[in-house]
Amino acid sequence: MLAKIHSGAVQGVDGLSVMVEVDLALGLPMFTTVGLPDGSVRESKERVRAAIKNCGYDFPPKRITVNLAPADIKKGGAGFDLPMALGILAASELFKSDLLEHYAVLGELSLDGAVRSVPGVLPITLNAKEQGLKGILVPEDNKLEAAVVKGIEVISVTSLHQAVEFLAGKIHCYPITLDQDDLLMSNSAYDVDFQEVKGQEHVKRAFEIAASGGHNVSLKGPPGSGKTMLARRLSTILPGMSFEEALETTKIYSIVGKLTTDTPLIAMRPFRAPHHTISDAGLIGGGQIPRPGEVSLAHNGVLFLDELPEFKKHVLEVLRQPLEAGDVSIARAHQTLQFPSRFVLVVAANPCPCGYYGDKVRECKCTPIQIQRYNGKVSGPLLDRIDLHLEVGAVPFQEMNDERQGESSAVIKKRVDASRKIQSERYIKNERIHCNAQMGPAEIEKYCKLDKPSMRLLERSVEKLGLSARGYHRILKIARTIADMDCKEDLELSHVAEAVQYRRNG
Repeated sequence: MLAKIHSGAVQGVDGLSVMVEVDLALGLPMFTTVGLPDGSVRESKERVRAAIKNCGYDFPPKRITVNLAPADIKKGGAGFDLPMALGILAASELFKSDLLEHYAVLGELSLDGAVRSVPGVLPITLNAKEQGLKGILVPEDNKLEAAVVKGIEVISVTSLHQAVEFLAGKIHCYPITLDQDDLLMSNSAYDVDFQEVKGQEHVKRAFEIAASGGHNVSLKGPPGSGKTMLARRLSTILPGMSFEEALETTKIYSIVGKLTTDTPLIAMRPFRAPHHTISDAGLIGGGQIPRPGEVSLAHNGVLFLDELPEFKKHVLEVLRQPLEAGDVSIARAHQTLQFPSRFVLVVAANPCPCGYYGDKVRECKCTPIQIQRYNGKVSGPLLDRIDLHLEVGAVPFQEMNDERQGESSAVIKKRVDASRKIQSERYIKNERIHCNAQMGPAEIEKYCKLDKPSMRLLERSVEKLGLSARGYHRILKIARTIADMDCKEDLELSHVAEAVQYRRNG
């Protein structure tokens, strides 16, 4: 007998339809899985066998062949346990169901037949909806994640027995429903605020510019000057995530298994701060079956690299592609996968190994060659891709002890939202661009026209600072953002002058 069960896998950040075909034939008892399964899928036969027996069903003493179609794509994970078990029982005619052709099935089985959670449920549910299926059976712990998708019935099951009873029509399970607007509202509260930052007004101004235009930021200053504190608050003034952005980000977190049962939707801008010992695969993504890295986990949010010179040089160099393209391309022998990685990069570094070079109070103990080696660990091409370069000094005692509170993130965010609205209206016909930092040469030429005084200032600045063509374009992008913050259609001399200041330390 033959049974077919709809299931799914993850390819890149998207769901892939997989048909689990189970054939039972006469012959020596054997359980074979084909269709490019990895080790975790091949091991599933033992889990499936034990789960079926421990749920009180007879395991057929026949030659069992399970095919995972399409057979030319490698499959991984334990999510095929439940569809395999249901396929074996259906092929054995232990139950009959008209629902199998209308529902996808996903879940790992424990030896007692309980259904455990699996990663990647959200993209697989999205794919099931696109394929026109009526519903999907998912583990209880994944029900809210799957219910984020509208237009498909989400049925949660806790055991193999419950899944069989539902498909056989002996019990009725109500679909899980969620309100998307409530999800966005309830999961978008940050626990930090710019109001907590004392002093550093010029840095706050630069961060507002960065949030308004989506620009990357470099911070350099002594230990304890507030670099990390400032970086952690950048997410709080970025525009709120749309449902489409939240879905994009949540798919990535679903694939790597970082979604919690009480947070089915990532509605806050992600903030990722990997340690400087991270590998290039950990930062960019990779593996035998490629998985997203930190740059993809920071998609639609902020990637913070603290102690930048301490990162391995070859690890930093792989950042160039995602910074320019907004995605990561990982090539393997049989496939090339794309992972989205559109983020705001914030990097921080000390001025020297001891951290006190140029400090007016504490003496620097580093030799000139040590300082040169320390700062030389970061390549010029990478620094050239960072828009705003800031010196962060130590906060004076008077400012630290000032009882007056600064502007809150909510107040700053209102101004950022107003600036982003101007940009969205400007680029409404261009789906590739969402903010000024993403402009290409054609858009820069169209929207960043300069008058003669501004052109003369920019010309002198480029010659004096030795800026590259990329640096020249980034000054224009920053100036465009500053003009948008002032609600000005044309770039003025003051906008260009301020933009130049942010490139002096680059």
